This record gives sequence, structure tokens and C-alpha cells, in this order.
Amino acid sequence: MGEQKVSLASDGSQMQKFVKNLLQDVEALKYMLEHDWFETDTMRIGAEQELCLVDKKTLKPATIAMEVLEDMKEFPWVETELASFNLETNLTPRVFTGDCLSQMEDETQKNLQTISKHLKPHQAELILTGILPTLRKFDLEMSNLTPKKRYKALMEAINSQLIGSAYELRLSGIDELLLKHQSPLLEACNTSFQVHLQVKPADFVKLYNITQALTAPIIAISANSPIVFGKRLWHESRIALFQQALDTRTTHEHMRDRSPRVNFGSGWLEKSILEIYKEDIARFRVLLSADVEEDSLGLIKNGEVPKLRALQVHNSTVYRWNRPCYGISDNGKPHLRIENRVLPAGPTVVDEVANAAFWLGAVEGMALECGDIRQKMSWEDARDNFAKAAQFGIDSEFTWFKDKKISACDLILKELIPISRKGLEHKKVDKKDIDKYLGIIEGRASEHMNGARWQLRAFSKLKKEVDRDEALSVLTSSIIKNQSEARPVHTWKLPKTNDLADYSPSKLKVEEFMETDLFTVQKDDIIELVTELMEWRKLRYVPVEDSKGKLIGLITSRLLLRYFSRKSRSPESVNQEVIKDIMIKDPITIAPSATILDAIKIMRDKRIGCLPVVQQNELVGVITEMDFVRISARLIERLEAK
Repeated sequence: MGEQKVSLASDGSQMQKFVKNLLQDVEALKYMLEHDWFETDTMRIGAEQELCLVDKKTLKPATIAMEVLEDMKEFPWVETELASFNLETNLTPRVFTGDCLSQMEDETQKNLQTISKHLKPHQAELILTGILPTLRKFDLEMSNLTPKKRYKALMEAINSQLIGSAYELRLSGIDELLLKHQSPLLEACNTSFQVHLQVKPADFVKLYNITQALTAPIIAISANSPIVFGKRLWHESRIALFQQALDTRTTHEHMRDRSPRVNFGSGWLEKSILEIYKEDIARFRVLLSADVEEDSLGLIKNGEVPKLRALQVHNSTVYRWNRPCYGISDNGKPHLRIENRVLPAGPTVVDEVANAAFWLGAVEGMALECGDIRQKMSWEDARDNFAKAAQFGIDSEFTWFKDKKISACDLILKELIPISRKGLEHKKVDKKDIDKYLGIIEGRASEHMNGARWQLRAFSKLKKEVDRDEALSVLTSSIIKNQSEARPVHTWKLPKTNDLADYSPSKLKVEEFMETDLFTVQKDDIIELVTELMEWRKLRYVPVEDSKGKLIGLITSRLLLRYFSRKSRSPESVNQEVIKDIMIKDPITIAPSATILDAIKIMRDKRIGCLPVVQQNELVGVITEMDFVRISARLIERLEAK
């Protein structure tokens, strides 16, 4: 979040005071820009590494961040994140030249090795991926919010702006995800590798616009977030999920425009970084306040550099994918940065640094070659490319300069890699580093393979062989293994089901293995229709629901057999024609939060072969004895393999 000491305003006067400080900060920034206070002789790069913690045995989220940080008090570079199964490391800012990129890789690897060492006593390990494949919806309950005041304040502040009754996720890819959630903690699904580029104030507009144009190809080649809750969605699902997780808007009958707090922007930058800050203050209400003691304008008058704390706090609650940042260097001079927030975590550290190198070089190279990018392409095309890249990743086709249509891979191979190379050479980055990291980008584009495409291919293959949870577990295990070997993702082999030595489903919840692609009937459907449906789909059980999705009964193949047997013996005595006449009324059900062992016990004790899964009277899934047969068979196969 950047600024640490933040809170909800306790009353109107506190918020008004904060807003006054915010406006003063804007004026102070304007003065410093106009009077050349900013550092211009040294340009630096930096990064933030977000990561997930998983249980070593189950590969599910491990909510141990606070315990791990307690063990790592002597390491100031590791910090909390929103959820208690995430951590973040801050890399040392370094001058953008020489071996800065390999230094970035070495420092990141060293940090992760240190964290891994402290995870061992907790029987946990870390993973770098945009969205953790084994993450479940109930992992995003507020009980897993990191217990720090600023995170609670942020959640409460966003909730206070919610217009509808819940946050909604709507995403379609190979699969479809439509669900509601009660808190913005859904944002914690996302982990990133956020790269910072320091820029001169005079160059900010030009470089920021270039960054906006480059966002699409950067996403396309680096995408690594295609799976959410076991659904295959966008190649970089983080983009949509982050916006929707914090989206307080709802649908209306009118067509009023409301901007989401997570956004790409509304147009090219024209004159100054101030345009962004002013627009964000104008469009988005202040969510958090802070006890700001400094008088930024007073400090300016005394020749002192202000921290602009109020502006920093508000900036931390508006999530532009390319975010402007203000900071103060160790030499006491203020500086400006562009923070690239689109890069996902993973698949490996070397992949992440390759993404950073490609972006940094392309920004610098394009600034040298193309002048004002607003004369080359429209903002609407840049925005459209951004949406395409998030959805289709490396398979995207873009509208580029002079309205040219070009595939992501061709654009990267033929135009952007040479431009990025020139940019890195201009900054005097070591040739060995340039060849190494741009070579990885070239390898991905040539092989048409990045993290997202590898995950989609791997998961689709595994799903045909084992159930969903085991497929996700094998996939996650394979990612961790490949990361430990530090090989770029385009060289990875697809995983096999026996790559995961131990798989223990006993602690699974019902919602993790229930069938959700349901065929249901209603009470007034004729028996012959339901019979045919069950024959066509090879079903032994069919739930009966009302028009609102509420479970009211259950049909079994045994009931149908009994019905047709009676009818064949004495047709005139059977006057039952519709499902309500023969269905099991008020069938035994189970909640999605129950465990697999709970389900087994109920089915065994009640001698039933099917359990409809119900939440708040709504049918959400079904489990049958065949689900347990499949799980048992896989466990036996694993024992035999051992």
C-alpha cells in the first residue's frame, strides 16, 4: 500500500483536514516541477516481488505470513501483503546501467532462498505465479486478511463505497466464472512483479504514453494468470479480476459512466504528471486518511523537500496499471517513477527479470526512435490492445502504428525486441545481460509459449486424466519444481499425473470436488422426459429444483426403475405422470464447506449414493459415490506406483 500509517476517517472534520493536505500536496508538487527540484542526473530501476505461500503437503494456501515475518525480523526487505498467505519483497533501487539486470535477478533469488529457509519449519514453500492454481474461493474470506490496521481500513473503506449488495466476478475463457463475493479481499488472488523506472520530469509525459502503448505486448508475452478457482479464463486473468475485485459499481437502468478504481486511464497524457493526480482526485473519493503533520507548502517555502504523504496515501488507493510515483532519493532530492503493475509474478525469477528487461529497454528504445507516440497510434487502439492482451495473451492480434494489424509474436520478434535492445544498449547495460534476457523473450515468442499458455495446456491435459483438484495440485507442484530449476518457462515440459508423489484429498472440502455442471429438472416435468435425459447423459441421479434454483427433490434411477416396473405390470393402476409424483422430497443434503470425510460418513450411514450440495437453500453442486470411486482408484494407483 505504500504509506503505512493510514486509517478510516473517524469524522467529517478529519477527512476535510486530510483533503486540504491532499490539495496542498498537489500545489507543492506543481511548484517543485516548475522550479526544477527533481533529480535528473541519475536514473534508477527497482522492483517489488509478490509471492504466495503454500502448504508443502496439500499445496493449498498457507496462512502463515505473520509467523514467518516474526522469524525474519532482521530482514527489512520482506513485508506483508493483503492476505496472510502472501508476502512481498522490495528490491534495492539500482542505477539503470551495467549489470543492473543480473543484479536484480541475483538479489531476488537470494531473497527467495532466505524466505524458503524460514518457511521450512512451517512445512511450507513459496510459489511465483500471477494467480495460485490451488487457490479456493473460501481462502479469500476476511479471516485471512493480514491482521494490520491499514489493511482492515482499506477493506472497510472500499466496502463503504459499494453500491450493490456484493462484488461480482464475470469472466469467460475456455470456462466461465460467474460468482459473488462479500469482500474486496478477492484482490489478494493476484501476485505481481512490479517494476519501477525513474524518469526525468521533462520526459515523463513522453515515456508514460509510450508505457501505455507498450502495455499490451508486455502483457501478451508475460501472461501467467489463466486459472481462477479451477476455471480456465483469460490468459492474464489478474487484469479483470483485480478490477472486479475492487469494483464498487453496480448495474443501473441508466447509462451514467462510473470509473473503476482499477483502470488503464482515460486518454493520452498531454502536459504533466499532475494531470493524473488531479484526475484521480476528481474521479475517486478519498478512501483513507492519515495523520499528516507536515505542511508541504510550508516546507517548500523553507527550501525543504516534502514527503507529500497525503498524495501518497490517495495514490495508493487508485490502481492504474501504469502508476505514477513520487519519492525521495537517498541524496534528499525528489524523483518521479513509472510503476509497471501489469507484470505477473513468475513463472521463474529469470522470466520475471526478462520481462522487466524487455519493458525497460522497449520504453527507452521507443523514446529514442518514435518521438511522440500520440502521432503513431490512437489512445483507443492502445486501450483496445490492452483488453485483447489480457484476454488472449500471446495469441493476441494488435492494431499497431499507422493502423497496422499484427500478431503479438510478430510484433515482439520483428519490431519490439530490436527496439528494446537499442534502448538497453543506450543505457549501457551489459551485452551479456541483454542477450540473456531478451533471448528469453525471443524464445517465448518463437516457441509461442509463455506461462499462461503452458498452464492452460498442462491443466487441460491433466483434467482429462484425473479430477480437478488433483490436476490443480499436480500443476502447482510442477510449477514449484520448474521454478527451483530456474529454467525459462518456454523450455518446460508438460507435467504428468505421477509427477506429484503424494496426493492427500482427505482434507478437501465438498466444494472442491463436487460436480457443478449440473443437469436438473423441475417438478412438473414429465417422467418420460427425465428418463430420456438420464439415459442420454448416463446419469443415476438428477436434482429437482424450482425456478429460483432451490432444491426441492431428487430423482434416482432406482425410482424410475420402480415406476416403470409397476407400470408394466399394471398400467391402469399407475396414474403418476410428472416428477413431483415420484421424487424424493426433502433429500439429505450437505453444505459446500463440509469436508470429504463428512460426506463419506453421511453417505455410508444413510446408505445413499448421492448428496446434493446446498448453500442458503440454493443447489450449488452434487456429489455421488462415483466421485469417491474415482478418488479411491487414484489413491490405489499411487500406492501401486510406489
